[in-house]
Amino acid sequence: MAATALPPLPPQFKSIQHHLRTAQELDKREPVVAYYCRLYAMQTGMKIDSKTPECRKFLSKLMDQLEAMKKQFGDNEAITQEIVGSAHVENYALKMFLYADNEDRAGQFHKNMIKSFYTASLLIDVLTVFGELSEENAQHRKYARWKAAYIHNCLKNGETPQPGPIGMEGESFDVEREEAGSSSLHSGTTQPTSSSTYEANNIPTSNYTGIHIPPGAHAPANTPAEVPHNTGVTSNTIQPAPQNIPLVDPSLYSAQSAGEVRLTPEDFARAQKYCKYAGSALQYEDVSTAVQNLQKALKLLITGRE
Repeated sequence: MAATALPPLPPQFKSIQHHLRTAQELDKREPVVAYYCRLYAMQTGMKIDSKTPECRKFLSKLMDQLEAMKKQFGDNEAITQEIVGSAHVENYALKMFLYADNEDRAGQFHKNMIKSFYTASLLIDVLTVFGELSEENAQHRKYARWKAAYIHNCLKNGETPQPGPIGMEGESFDVEREEAGSSSLHSGTTQPTSSSTYEANNIPTSNYTGIHIPPGAHAPANTPAEVPHNTGVTSNTIQPAPQNIPLVDPSLYSAQSAGEVRLTPEDFARAQKYCKYAGSALQYEDVSTAVQNLQKALKLLITGRE
């Protein structure tokens, strides 16, 4: 865990307070993801205000945390190599998204899945550290934030949410109010007094009838989400389900590249992405996903087709 305590959060940085809280929650369980949450907060904060004394002080302490984490985990490729770090954060975000999505589609509505949807959207924000979001991830972020707001408001009003993708309307989700009584974001400091309300603006009103999960993002339905210890949520320890390892396609052993096959830059990019997903999946001991993606990459490179 980062050793340097942060000063009180300046009001200008209200938009990054939940990314910092997520980093704190993941410090022990997922330090790599926590590191990139702080890096996102740092980069975003620099763009917002790097001149005001209180903002400069806050950013300086946040930079100290990042430097301390980089020293502590300096031998971790996910920290030293952006391509590995990107795959790691993306895999974790999509696992959390899929946990919430599976619960939603099964009609299991509770605070843990709301938290998971919202946290997944925050982690997709963090992916902008590595460059522009893919269209799929941008969709996931919109959908996850809207779902968190929609289900939260339904439960708050005593209504039964509709499971799965449905037509979306504007919803607001006051995270701070729902986490009233939770521990301060900054150890030993006062929590920001202004609440952070998520407004689901700029979300398409068309039906989300076919939410697309990128290749390699298929996580077990029982992937647990991290929730603050004092939110009132009680969750039992979930044991990982036995993995069904896919059979290796025997045709790949004898497949040979045809002379006329010409791989495009897009083909190489897709193959690289499959390999990234495979590597990240192995960090979660998800052998099935790793095998599936390695086979996809191999087939694409040999045949030029997916």
